[in-house]
Amino acid sequence: MREALTILGFGPCHHMFEVMANEHQKRLWRALAKGAAPDWNQLFAGYASCIDWPSAHYWRDLIEFYPDARVILTYRSPESWWESFEKTILQGISQSTDQESLGLALISRQVFDSRPHDRANAMAVYEANVRAVIATVPPGRLLVHNLGDGWEPLCLHLGVPVPDQPYPNRNNTKDFQSALAQN
Repeated sequence: MREALTILGFGPCHHMFEVMANEHQKRLWRALAKGAAPDWNQLFAGYASCIDWPSAHYWRDLIEFYPDARVILTYRSPESWWESFEKTILQGISQSTDQESLGLALISRQVFDSRPHDRANAMAVYEANVRAVIATVPPGRLLVHNLGDGWEPLCLHLGVPVPDQPYPNRNNTKDFQSALAQN
């Protein structure tokens, strides 16, 4: 989705990769995870959109702060989500020794109540979040984009033409593990 948004002109798109690669971003997001008041303009300075961690955790705040922004809920079955989470983010959490890392401080402790390895708990949290987004974001503002939906529903939702190129397939397990190894 990050790559798709950039292709469609909604980039650069903020993503956990930016946080992992930038000490300033890391400091800002860590402070927020510790309870600092959000300065969304500073956190997203230079970005035209955001997707994935850590911004996804703050979706309630973001839909209020950006009332005209379109919202995209990327959806996959809970089982498919767990399979991906286990091979990517959970692996990063398991390898982290930095107690202030967003993986531990935000994702493990705050989102999954210090039980990110508990498959049933993690999937229940995922499903509850999906239900909350669908129940909260007005239907005209929300696109539930299933894996494999491609360009058409995304472009219709964003009001842009479908590009003449294949829908990107980035941020897969291999890409994520490679980025994790570099940090």
